[in-house]
Amino acid sequence: MRPLALLPIVVPLLAALVAILSLAGLSPVLLTGLVLGGTVMAAVHHAEVIAHRVGEPFGTLILALSVTVLEVGLIVTLMLGSAEGSATLARDTVIAAVMIILNLLLGVCLLIGGLKHHEQDFQQTGVSAALAVLSALTVLSLVLPNYTVSEPGPVYAVPQLIFVAVVSLILYGTFVMVQTVRHRDYFLRPEPDAAAGKQAGTGAGTDDDHGEAHISRRGAIVSAALLVVSLGAVVLLAKALSKPLDEAVAAAGMPKALVGVVIAALVLAPEGIAATRAALANRLQTSINLALGSALATIGLTIPAVAVVSIMIDLPIALGLTGKGTVLLLLTLLVTTQSLATGRTTVLQGMVHLVIFGVYLFTTVVP
Repeated sequence: MRPLALLPIVVPLLAALVAILSLAGLSPVLLTGLVLGGTVMAAVHHAEVIAHRVGEPFGTLILALSVTVLEVGLIVTLMLGSAEGSATLARDTVIAAVMIILNLLLGVCLLIGGLKHHEQDFQQTGVSAALAVLSALTVLSLVLPNYTVSEPGPVYAVPQLIFVAVVSLILYGTFVMVQTVRHRDYFLRPEPDAAAGKQAGTGAGTDDDHGEAHISRRGAIVSAALLVVSLGAVVLLAKALSKPLDEAVAAAGMPKALVGVVIAALVLAPEGIAATRAALANRLQTSINLALGSALATIGLTIPAVAVVSIMIDLPIALGLTGKGTVLLLLTLLVTTQSLATGRTTVLQGMVHLVIFGVYLFTTVVP
């Protein structure tokens, strides 16, 4: 076995050891941070192995759920370890994830895919369904709290928070049922292009079949075990880094919201690489499934999970976006709906999304 092939096996075990040393104050901050990044990569690698084994669209669902577990673990851990600004950390991380997915990730995929293949196509029916659910979830979770009056400020009262958490789970659960059972074909690559891809050796069928053929049941079980180890190690490493991260952001004079951007970027980096590679291979359907699936899981699962923690330990949580955040979110939803409205994309749509992300990032650093 090649040394690089051993990394996904060694890293989770090393991460568990470093996590224990970090909590005891025996591991340098830089080493802890590097191991945390490597562990996130390893976690998503093992999720991808399992995803290849079970096939589409279950594969992208597993990836999305794994990323969400990582995100929830990081958010809750940092909320518990950070005193000032912890109430808005969940909001900042969720909006950062949505902006990264819908603008940076989707923009890069559309741009590089358009540059290489001129036009790319996908199943517009499934995309429209996903965007409808995503629009409802984002507005209910991140915009509506600014307009309720039971509690002062951009927060939900406890009954409202419970209601929104339950509604989010219902919407996400319904989407998953549609995606995997009732209308699975809506989220698969259009047949004519899939056939052409197989002939050219670059289609979804070729890559997926090749991946599944070389992953045994034993390999999938090993990856599942290492995935659990990786997820646990990520939470422990994040707990060890929570205080140094807060101090670094404060020392640099940066807004607290930047912590949410860092968390979202760290968690989404491996999945972003997978989506980009799919776009380059002319498999835009896979890229969009990954992007929208992650965005839906981020809202549909992260918000309820954080809500439960908030209620159980009486931890304050502010979900309502600022005026600037609301404008950028609504602009993103509008542009995404228009970009994916025809079932075909070019470099133009990609460039528009990247510009919007640039505006979001700049106004986060320079509010």
